[in-house]
Amino acid sequence: MSETTYRPIDEMTFKEASVELEQIVRSLEGGELELEESLERYSRGVELLRSLRERLASAEQRVRVLLDATDENAPVTDTASAPSTAYINE
Repeated sequence: MSETTYRPIDEMTFKEASVELEQIVRSLEGGELELEESLERYSRGVELLRSLRERLASAEQRVRVLLDATDENAPVTDTASAPSTAYINE
């Protein structure tokens, strides 16, 4: 079995990485993959999730900086519990 070649995560947009992660989750939930393929996709999913979380944290920090620069009394919304932003049909 040959290993799948994936696009480098740092070359993907947030949306592209989210869509790929959602596709991986669906394929794993389907239960039709061989063990080796499941492990490979799971590993890729972990890498994608790590990248997405880092990007989101960075974006949240930039928003905080911008809010602080415009209004020190502006409330900051915690988006840690926000739903997935994967867009499968786009």
